[in-house]
Amino acid sequence: RFEEALQEAQQVDKLLSEGPGDDYLEEKFPLLGVPITVKEAFSLHGMPNTSGLVNRHNVIATSDATVVSRLKQAGAIPLGVTNCSELCMWYESSNRVYGRTNNPYDLQRIAGGSSGGEGSVLAAACSVIGVGSDIGGSIRMPAFFNGVFGHKPTTGVVPNDGQFPNARGVRTSFLCTGPMCRYAEDLEPMLKVMAGSGVNKLKLNEKVSLEKIKFYCMDHDGGSIFVSPVDKELLQAQKKVVEHLESELGVQVQRVAVHKMKYSFQIWSAMMSSKDNDGQEAQLFTDLLGDHGKPVWPLWELIKWLVGMSSHTLPAIALGLTEKLMKLNPGGNAKLVSMGKSLKEEMEALLGLDGVLLYPSHPTVAPRHHSPICMPFNFAYTAIFNVLGLPVTQCPLGLSSEGLPLGIQLVAASYNDHLTLAVACYLEKAFGGWVLPGKV
Repeated sequence: RFEEALQEAQQVDKLLSEGPGDDYLEEKFPLLGVPITVKEAFSLHGMPNTSGLVNRHNVIATSDATVVSRLKQAGAIPLGVTNCSELCMWYESSNRVYGRTNNPYDLQRIAGGSSGGEGSVLAAACSVIGVGSDIGGSIRMPAFFNGVFGHKPTTGVVPNDGQFPNARGVRTSFLCTGPMCRYAEDLEPMLKVMAGSGVNKLKLNEKVSLEKIKFYCMDHDGGSIFVSPVDKELLQAQKKVVEHLESELGVQVQRVAVHKMKYSFQIWSAMMSSKDNDGQEAQLFTDLLGDHGKPVWPLWELIKWLVGMSSHTLPAIALGLTEKLMKLNPGGNAKLVSMGKSLKEEMEALLGLDGVLLYPSHPTVAPRHHSPICMPFNFAYTAIFNVLGLPVTQCPLGLSSEGLPLGIQLVAASYNDHLTLAVACYLEKAFGGWVLPGKV
């Protein structure tokens, strides 16, 4: 929507020239004139809202999602919408509506998903701030692979209204809408606007004394059989963060081994498919695939895909097939849900009011296109924090020897988002934050 954006920018210029006063403008329009992009899964008036589903290719938003409306009211100017994976449930942003999103640091690498278009355009300096959503790492993985910042807020603080697909049943406790940006200092003002009155649950105006934070670190999940080992360069980057915090802040970073993290993927899967407190079943992904069209049979779609006839992506078809398998073991799922609740209590107790955990964002740097299908469960490193409901900030840590972004997750207990945001700002100064693609 470049033409509309230019007209809105001219209106901002006019407003400034009329001079109602900077203090007034800053209070009323904290994001005045700031260019923004929006994940295509969110409604932005007049823009497509397909979520990468071919049957929705004619769907045009007639209103704004709640967070989009709030950002516009704060003065932000939307440039357009950005690509995502089909129905936002895969960590490569590729679909049959728009095609594939590439990583600006290496076009042969993925941009991540499902907010991959958002991560890519921010890293490529197209816009400054963006809107993402996250139910298994869909803000944090693209932010990590593209070397930018992304924040998954504490559950229930920022409204999810106006995106497709939206969460139903138990998943309303796991889906989070949050800010993505190139500069750490933009996370907090964005979060304040996006949360609206919900921001009162957070402590964003509290001054954070970094020296008083209790830092913890885990190098890996404990060795899950479903997940790749963590790359040596990522372990080295995390080690440098620990050494820097200890030498510069004089803190002691405590190594911890939380045993249940080894079962992150199983816990996330079980909790995602569990019933809510009212006994409502989680919505089937297969039902979503049939939106604006006929019912979808995943096995038939797989046969069609093999001969190039399906309008769905292979990851979407595979997810449709595997969700049927999840229902075959209700007893095992119940145990895993119980383990997840116990893990949440353990994490909340460990982190308390003043703790921050350093944890890998992903086991590898941005993979090559299509390779995630070979290691489909690596997203467990981010997904576990969705079902735990904890706030997490993804923070870039420079580039690898191959010129690909490194990074780390900063995790706090519920409603302590201010701690992870403060540490992200500190690490940006220490490690350089976003690096312009092609600079090295």
